[in-house]
Amino acid sequence: MEQSNTEEGNGVVDGNVDLPVKKAINFYPPLYRQRYNFVKDLVNKHKPKKVADLGCGNASLIQMIKSHSCLELIVGVDINEDKIGSKRCNLSPVSGDYLSPRDLNLSIVLYHGSVVERDCRLLGFDLVACIELIEHLDSEDLARFPEVVFGYLCPAMIVISTPNSDFNPLFPIVTLRDSDHKFEWNRKQFQTWALDVANCYGYSVEFTGVGEPPEDAGNVGYCTQIGVFQRIGAPATKSCGAEQCGEHIYKIAYSVSYPSLQQKQVRKLMLTNEVSRQVQNMRWSYALGLSLLQNGKENGQKTRDPGLLTFPAPVFTELEKLKIEQSPKPFCFGNKFYVPLERLLAYPRVSRLCDSVDTMRALIADTVPLNTDGSAVTVDLRDHSQ
Repeated sequence: MEQSNTEEGNGVVDGNVDLPVKKAINFYPPLYRQRYNFVKDLVNKHKPKKVADLGCGNASLIQMIKSHSCLELIVGVDINEDKIGSKRCNLSPVSGDYLSPRDLNLSIVLYHGSVVERDCRLLGFDLVACIELIEHLDSEDLARFPEVVFGYLCPAMIVISTPNSDFNPLFPIVTLRDSDHKFEWNRKQFQTWALDVANCYGYSVEFTGVGEPPEDAGNVGYCTQIGVFQRIGAPATKSCGAEQCGEHIYKIAYSVSYPSLQQKQVRKLMLTNEVSRQVQNMRWSYALGLSLLQNGKENGQKTRDPGLLTFPAPVFTELEKLKIEQSPKPFCFGNKFYVPLERLLAYPRVSRLCDSVDTMRALIADTVPLNTDGSAVTVDLRDHSQ
């Protein structure tokens, strides 16, 4: 339940307002972005497949991490339905996502609901982020929070950030940082709570934070304190009650899936385009070579075999070059130009999309012209419209 916009606007934490009593403290990058970057670094390091952002607000954190190739499912939950929908258009795939699809499927789902309600669709996650969330919970919900997040959801990792009240005297206004905050803990209070929760539910916890204090501030700690919890061992086996076997409490507010190479039609389209591109490059190079050969003969000059000309020349590693050189070469019969599928498979951008000649043939047979036995792509050598 990120409150960075409020903090930026009131000039207390991230703002830039001059006040007569104390000078406002500014952070660069802004404090909210430092918190998000902390989660982003965890994703970089631990490569989770499934991430949930509890108290996701306008889904800014989800927007920041969605480009990570390891992610297959990102879920956001927030009790404020209007806030969830405010910027969800930023989560939709753009043209570049279709031109260069992901290797893995990615789904993003935003739910409207309370983080202290149990919904089985959030079971089995690798990372759960609770960024500036717990301070918005009243005492009853705060008591239920560990039972739901640690005890029921039981993800592999949980990251919780919350304001550090030890830092508050440095601000021009020494009150709660947001009017919706029910409390703000100092470092001892947060660490006591976190250690108790970790011990109760089988987690270890490490403490850190973001938002360095000024040099002359003394020992006040980070502006935002953070606990990173990691589950010890495998999650406990749960009985198959209603909650574990299909209880859906949350309402879906938004859902989207990204194109990926795991989707057959996407892979087929990408492979067809890449095969066609490579074939046309080779056809053009071969035709140019024939033209140079003919001109050379007419002028009595020594010329090269047209099959060895490669224009334009992409950049390959030595191993990739060797693999291409050892594959069957394109050839011409009459006005027909043939490119063996084995030759195409030697090119890295093609082999990334299929692992065998048989797979390639099955995917392109109805869109790319093949010879009789299906071993080569065939096009007209002189057809410049191809």
